Amino acid sequence: MAETSFIAAIELGSSKITGIAGRKNSDGSIYVLACVSEDSSSCIKKGAVYNLTKTAQCLTSIINRLEEKLNATIAKVYVGIGGLSLHSIKNTVTRRLDEEVEVSDDLVDEIKAENESIPLMDYEILDVIPQEYRVGSSFQIDPIGVLTNHIEGRFLNIIARTSLKKNLERCLEQAKINVADFFITAEATADAILADAEKRSGCALVDLGADTTTVAIYKNNILRHLAVLPLGGNNITHDICDLNIEENEAEQLKLKYGSAINEQAIEEETPVTIDLQDHRTVSEQDLNDIIEARVEEIVANVWNQIQIAGYENQLLAGIVLTGGGANLRNIENAFRNKKKGKIKTVRIILPGVKVAEPDIIHNDARFNSVLGLLLAGNENCCQPIEKPISDLLGDTATTSSSINEKKNLDEDDVRRKKDAEEKERKKKEKEKERKRKMTDLWGRFFDDDEK
Repeated sequence: MAETSFIAAIELGSSKITGIAGRKNSDGSIYVLACVSEDSSSCIKKGAVYNLTKTAQCLTSIINRLEEKLNATIAKVYVGIGGLSLHSIKNTVTRRLDEEVEVSDDLVDEIKAENESIPLMDYEILDVIPQEYRVGSSFQIDPIGVLTNHIEGRFLNIIARTSLKKNLERCLEQAKINVADFFITAEATADAILADAEKRSGCALVDLGADTTTVAIYKNNILRHLAVLPLGGNNITHDICDLNIEENEAEQLKLKYGSAINEQAIEEETPVTIDLQDHRTVSEQDLNDIIEARVEEIVANVWNQIQIAGYENQLLAGIVLTGGGANLRNIENAFRNKKKGKIKTVRIILPGVKVAEPDIIHNDARFNSVLGLLLAGNENCCQPIEKPISDLLGDTATTSSSINEKKNLDEDDVRRKKDAEEKERKKKEKEKERKRKMTDLWGRFFDDDEK
């Protein structure tokens, strides 16, 4: 059966492009109908498109495969934006008034417009997150209606290189894909993963991707800082390749034997060796020495971003890990060694995620971003089925063919009725003629008898 209602979303990651289609239930859970992926290592670097043709081909394949699974046509999709150039900058707009007045909607709109008009060389604003408004000596989330002669609007602008979104739009246009809306992937992921209490008390969401690590800091239910670091799981894999190991095998070793903390070195156990495909061996301790060193670098850079934002002592809900890199063994302990506090990993955004078929998605944090994009969408992305003109006109309207058909049926009825009447008339005349002949016969009989 073809699906007639669903939301479709696409995430363009450095290791894979993922497309998903599903429905949001009234209780907030998700029913995933289809999810497919294409390798993107040859067309996307650090979350940004660098080969437009190959990216467009991947996008076309994603849509075709989703439509095949859905048995329906996708009219539009929601698309996530990420990438190394994506980050936040703060800006303040001040208004000094001649007299004390009541803050109006128009005044706030003017302040917002001035913020969005700040000059940015080769960058563009993708989203604006109002922080607070300083009205007099107090801070307000909503200043409208407050009396003051001085107001200061504070904003967090999410910006990226102009080419980031432009190249993405070119690929989608080349693939003939209509966009329902663009979302900042980090924001959509945070909205799906973080509880309101975590956003309110303060936390840092760390998305450990293939080429990048995204840090999003929340406090008092507001995004306070966003940064994308040029470090990810692929950096660990490339370091392992220094052991004269092919990249594919290095990735498999990382996933199977890798640990963010070298437990063998700590426990001083007998070294464990790992057999390689070329019949060589490598010690597990050497492998995890390499992994631990790179993880320490990633953790240090994440913590540096938290310090730059000024929230190192304000994150009561701690650090929340997600993304494919969060599956690395002992990754939570690696962050905990840097700073004591709450550390947790979210491997799936909702316990209520249901799937149409087994193994559509996996409970390992790799799908959280694309599920977040699915949750952020709210429009039906299914192409409406075109109805016949007779259905669109309704029961009272008929097509010319149906009118002719009705006319022919009416003429046949009249013809049959006339034929039946003519047959009945002839039958009566025949019966009348028979009676007349019988009368004449009996008359002659009686005449002969009298003679």
